[in-house]
Amino acid sequence: MKVSVQAVAVWGKIAPSHSITAVMITDDQQTIVTGSQEGQICLWDLSSELKISSKEILFGHTASITCLAKARE
Repeated sequence: MKVSVQAVAVWGKIAPSHSITAVMITDDQQTIVTGSQEGQICLWDLSSELKISSKEILFGHTASITCLAKARE
């Protein structure tokens, strides 16, 4: 059985900005990955009805994300 867990982000009164500078979609077309000018990487679920919902936000880069690539198997 597949268990789904909703991502939860916690911050103050204002969410961090996410000025998208790079976009990638996975081969299965179920996840969109965005990189931002602020150095964040966000993962988004894409449903078969084309609804997008947040999955994860990754912090830690000190520079803008200008390119995204996937690793080969």
